[in-house]
Amino acid sequence: MTEITDSIEVPEPDASQDDETKKPRRGGKRGKKGPLGRLALFYRQIVAELRKVVWPSRNDLITYTTVVIVFVVVIIGLVSVIDYGFSKLVSYVFG
Repeated sequence: MTEITDSIEVPEPDASQDDETKKPRRGGKRGKKGPLGRLALFYRQIVAELRKVVWPSRNDLITYTTVVIVFVVVIIGLVSVIDYGFSKLVSYVFG
Protein backbone atom coordinates (compact mmCIF):
# COMPACT_ATOMS: atom_id res chain seq x y z
CA MET A 1 0.00 0.00 0.00
CA THR A 2 1.31 3.45 -0.90
CA GLU A 3 1.30 6.40 1.40
CA ILE A 4 -0.96 9.29 0.37
CA THR A 5 1.07 11.81 2.32
CA ASP A 6 4.02 11.41 -0.07
CA SER A 7 2.11 13.02 -2.92
CA ILE A 8 0.66 15.95 -0.94
CA GLU A 9 2.76 19.07 -1.04
CA VAL A 10 2.50 21.50 1.83
CA PRO A 11 3.43 25.04 0.72
CA GLU A 12 5.87 26.82 2.94
CA PRO A 13 5.06 30.39 3.92
CA ASP A 14 7.20 32.88 2.07
CA ALA A 15 8.54 36.18 3.35
CA SER A 16 5.85 38.31 1.65
CA GLN A 17 3.11 36.70 3.74
CA ASP A 18 4.99 37.51 6.97
CA ASP A 19 5.11 41.19 6.03
CA GLU A 20 1.36 41.28 5.39
CA THR A 21 0.43 39.68 8.72
CA LYS A 22 2.53 42.04 10.82
CA LYS A 23 1.04 45.30 11.98
CA PRO A 24 2.39 48.31 10.15
CA ARG A 25 5.03 50.13 12.13
CA ARG A 26 3.94 53.51 13.37
CA GLY A 27 6.56 55.94 12.28
CA GLY A 28 6.86 58.49 9.58
CA LYS A 29 7.82 62.00 10.56
CA ARG A 30 6.72 61.60 14.18
CA GLY A 31 8.56 58.40 14.94
CA LYS A 32 12.01 59.50 13.83
CA LYS A 33 12.39 62.83 15.61
CA GLY A 34 12.80 63.84 19.20
CA PRO A 35 10.57 66.27 21.08
CA LEU A 36 12.29 69.36 19.71
CA GLY A 37 12.12 68.04 16.18
CA ARG A 38 8.41 67.35 16.55
CA LEU A 39 7.85 70.83 17.97
CA ALA A 40 9.70 72.38 15.04
CA LEU A 41 7.62 70.30 12.63
CA PHE A 42 4.46 71.47 14.37
CA TYR A 43 5.40 75.14 13.96
CA ARG A 44 6.39 74.61 10.31
CA GLN A 45 2.98 73.08 9.69
CA ILE A 46 1.27 76.05 11.39
CA VAL A 47 3.12 78.51 9.16
CA ALA A 48 2.26 76.44 6.08
CA GLU A 49 -1.45 76.45 7.01
CA LEU A 50 -1.43 80.21 7.69
CA ARG A 51 -0.04 80.81 4.22
CA LYS A 52 -3.09 79.06 2.77
CA VAL A 53 -5.50 81.44 4.54
CA VAL A 54 -7.25 84.03 2.38
CA TRP A 55 -6.94 87.18 4.47
CA PRO A 56 -9.71 89.80 4.10
CA SER A 57 -8.90 93.21 2.71
CA ARG A 58 -9.04 96.29 4.92
CA ASN A 59 -12.46 97.31 3.56
CA ASP A 60 -13.85 93.81 4.14
CA LEU A 61 -12.50 93.83 7.68
CA ILE A 62 -14.11 97.21 8.44
CA THR A 63 -17.42 96.01 6.99
CA TYR A 64 -17.40 92.76 8.99
CA THR A 65 -16.49 94.60 12.19
CA THR A 66 -19.27 97.15 11.70
CA VAL A 67 -21.84 94.42 11.05
CA VAL A 68 -20.82 92.54 14.20
CA ILE A 69 -20.92 95.66 16.40
CA VAL A 70 -24.35 96.71 15.07
CA PHE A 71 -25.70 93.17 15.58
CA VAL A 72 -24.39 93.04 19.16
CA VAL A 73 -25.91 96.46 19.99
CA VAL A 74 -29.29 95.38 18.57
CA ILE A 75 -29.25 92.13 20.56
CA ILE A 76 -28.27 94.02 23.74
CA GLY A 77 -31.20 96.39 23.19
CA LEU A 78 -33.60 93.51 22.59
CA VAL A 79 -32.49 91.62 25.68
CA SER A 80 -32.66 94.82 27.76
CA VAL A 81 -36.26 95.49 26.66
CA ILE A 82 -37.30 91.89 27.38
CA ASP A 83 -35.54 92.01 30.78
CA TYR A 84 -37.25 95.29 31.69
CA GLY A 85 -40.62 93.85 30.67
CA PHE A 86 -40.12 90.70 32.75
CA SER A 87 -39.00 92.73 35.77
CA LYS A 88 -42.15 94.91 35.55
CA LEU A 89 -44.27 91.77 35.15
CA VAL A 90 -42.69 90.09 38.17
CA SER A 91 -43.04 93.23 40.32
CA TYR A 92 -46.72 93.50 39.28
CA VAL A 93 -47.46 89.84 40.05
CA PHE A 94 -45.50 89.53 43.30
CA GLY A 95 -45.55 92.86 44.66
